[in-house]
Order: sequence, then C-alpha cells, then structure tokens
Amino acid sequence: MGKPTGFLEYPRELPVVRAPKERLKDWLEFHGHGEEELLRKQAARCMDCGIPFCHTGKLIGGMASGCPINNLIPEWNDLVYRGLWREALERLHKTNNFPEFTGRVCPAPCEGSCVLGISEPPVTIKNIECSIIDRAFEEGWVVPEPPEKRTGKKVAVVGSGPAGLACAAQLNRAGHWVTVYERADRIGGLLMYGIPNMKLDKRIVQRRVDLLAAEGVRFITNCEVGTDIPAQQLREEYDAIVLCGGATLPRDLKIEGRHLKGIHFAMEFLGRNTKALLDHNGQLPETIPGPSTNGEFISARGKDVIVIGGGDTGTDCVGTALRHGCKSLVQFEILPKPPVERAPDNPWPQWPKIYRLDYGQEEAAAIFGQDPRVYCIQTKKFVGDEKGHVKEAHTVQIEWVNDNGRFVPKEIPGTEKVYPCQLVLLAMGFLGPENPVLDQLGVERDARSNAKAEYGVYATNVPGVFAAGDMRRGQSLVVWAINEGREAARECDRYLMGTTDLP
Repeated sequence: MGKPTGFLEYPRELPVVRAPKERLKDWLEFHGHGEEELLRKQAARCMDCGIPFCHTGKLIGGMASGCPINNLIPEWNDLVYRGLWREALERLHKTNNFPEFTGRVCPAPCEGSCVLGISEPPVTIKNIECSIIDRAFEEGWVVPEPPEKRTGKKVAVVGSGPAGLACAAQLNRAGHWVTVYERADRIGGLLMYGIPNMKLDKRIVQRRVDLLAAEGVRFITNCEVGTDIPAQQLREEYDAIVLCGGATLPRDLKIEGRHLKGIHFAMEFLGRNTKALLDHNGQLPETIPGPSTNGEFISARGKDVIVIGGGDTGTDCVGTALRHGCKSLVQFEILPKPPVERAPDNPWPQWPKIYRLDYGQEEAAAIFGQDPRVYCIQTKKFVGDEKGHVKEAHTVQIEWVNDNGRFVPKEIPGTEKVYPCQLVLLAMGFLGPENPVLDQLGVERDARSNAKAEYGVYATNVPGVFAAGDMRRGQSLVVWAINEGREAARECDRYLMGTTDLP
C-alpha cells in the first residue's frame, strides 16, 4: 500500500451529510461528498493486510461476507490514495458495471469483513467507491463503448433491475444483440421504483440506462412478458432468454382487518411515490390525493403511519412518509433489538448484526424525538371506521423462546396495546417471483418458488433459458443481483458461442 501506516494515523471519517430536518424538505439525495484530501486519507487507511477479506464475496451464516462481485478494493483504495483516479475507475469497472448504484444503496458487506474492522472502525470502502464513479462522470471518463463486432445472436433479457441491466451490459459487450423487456413505464426495476429518490436519484439510473442504449442495448417498456406478449414469442424470436424479473411477490399479513382501506404493501407505496415525483418533474403535486385506486399516489400527509417490517424497505417507507408530512410514525419489528456491538455468535468476518440508526430512523428521531422502531411486537388485528378505513392496529409484545432448538414467538400477557393509524405499510419482505413467464416457459421452480437454476450455471431446465438475480436466489441485495446478472451473461455467452471471454 502507498501508506502502510495510514490506518494508524487517520481515523474513519465520512463526508458530512445534510441535516435530517433540512433534507426532509425535499427529495434530493442525502449522501455527502468528501473533498479529495479527505478521500485520499480514508483510502490510506486500507491496510497491507496480506489476505483481504473485503472482496471475498462468501456467504457466512446466510449473509454476505465481503463483496459479492469481488471488487478489487485494496487496488483502487491504493490508487485513490496516490491520486490516480482514472486508473481507480478502470479497476472498479473490471468487476462492477454500476458502482454508482452500489456506492449508494449497498449495505457494504465489504466493510463488515474489513480486516481493520477487527479492532478499529473499517475503511470507508462504500464512500470511496461512490466517489470514484461520481468523479469519473464529472470528468467525462464514462462514455458509451459499443462492441466492435456483432455476433448476430439475439438475446432477450426479462426484467430491467440490477440483474437484468448487468446481464444486458455484459451480453452486449460480447457482441450480441440484446433486448430488455420491462413491465413498468421506465427502465430500472427496483432501482427506479423500489428505492426512493433521496437514496438513489433517478437521474443517475437514467444516465446509466442511456449509456447502455447508446452502446446498442434495446429497451422495451410497458411490456410484461407472459401477459402483454406470450413467453413463447421470445423463444421464437431470440437465440436465448435470461430471466431477471426479481422476487416481487410481497409477504402479506393475513390477520383480521387486513381488507381495510389504507393498508398497502410497501412497494405499492414507494413505487407510486416515485412515479408521481418523476411525472411532476421532481415535485409531488400540491394537492396530494389520498389512497387511490387508480395507481397514481398514496399519501401519508397528516396521518398516523405504521410501518410493519424493519429492513431497508421499511426504512425507505419511513423516510418517504416523513417527507409527505405524516402526523406520527411508528415502525414495528418482530425481532429483538440488536446489540450495539457484535455478539459472541456473530464474529468477524460475518456481517455485523448490530443496532444501526439508518437515514429514515435518524430523520424520524429528529422530528419525533426518538427512534420510531418498536421491537418484539406482533400485530394481532386491524380495526376500521364506519367507512371501512383502517383506524387502529392492535398489538402485543412477544418474547422469543427456545422450542426444541427452534426459537418461536410467545405473547407476553398484559402487553396489549392499540396504536392509531390511518395508513399501514407492509414491508415484511418477499416470497418469490410473480412473473407468469416462468409458467409459460415451463421453468421448474425450487422449494421457495424461485426459478430453479444452479448458482454459477444459471441454466434452467428449458434449453436456452437462464435465470439470475432475485428471481433465482430470492430476495437479496442489489450487489448480489449484479453478481448474478454478470455471471448469467457469461454462461449465456458460452451457450451461444461454445466459449466465452466474459468474466
């Protein structure tokens, strides 16, 4: 490394982000950008550790440990320290098609397995990654690079989320003609409509989509394969198909009162919000309609809001509802509150399962005075008003008890409570793919209803049909989707050409 003692000389330091109360006034990104001197010092903290775990990309205990796309992190940290930004970009693009996405929304398993993190705060890997690509766009280094030769082979990619876009980018790089089908009106999948604008500006997504289009990738929107066109049509028109439709079937809460108005799935709430922003040039309309039936918008303004679910999607619902101007907000988590530091059964280099105050909870605390999360709570039923709209959530506290080696929730008598609510957002994860294309193509499914295809191979039981991303592995991280999209492109290229040069 250029600065072998950097980790001893410089503390971990991140750029200052906008204050919560300030950023709640708009939908602009809250991420901060550091000056070059700060970034070079932070890159200097990367140790000459001998065996860097940050880019291993392994699953330990069911969670990512290290970077799933095997980013060459020590290399580009060293280059940033030396001020060689363009060379750092080249290293970054060797493994990651879209560092501007992962540098904003990835939870950074790389930092969780950083060797320095054993005894000190880890290197600010995620921020350095984002800074490299943002500078590259500012300097004009990222330009369309269409392939020099075409193979004449045609590939259909179903789904334009991170897996589909990564797959399309790699297949196009190999010289194939690639067409991406997207059922929404804009390209990007969850990058466009699943992640709110303050976390990932949609101009950044569109910028990359425009680059791919300039390189020769064809995009078709408002077209759900299996519904708007038969899946068999793709088999007739293309030499191969890669299914990257995601795991978009939400987990429901089937309790009394679920049918009441004002109870929505998180993605319904988030997607409609982003669409309204984009359709109104980055501003929500002055007169915000209430919960709609026409698919346009769901408002939290002036309402008592309950978010059920504690993951990233729940956090995004919290941040979005606050920007609407909700009256109150509480977030239910059925699991216990995580410890402040790693538990003995959660050793490095596993992802640290510790208490974190994410951006949405930080904003809620700034407005309402405390973290909005309530732990070890279970919703028993919803109660509505005379118009059939939800007005209350009835809950009970639980404890987790060992039942023959399996932990199960047990209600605690006397802890029943009623919460007022006019809007309930269900953010409890996803069960699997909902796209009818799987059934029409005759693709086998695994025990969790995902497309059945071996990791690293990605071929389904149907010749010439591959599957990648959440549609194959189930709900996961953006960075895992990019990993699978890239690797599925490699295997699809091998199928088409007999050999492949794709990584």
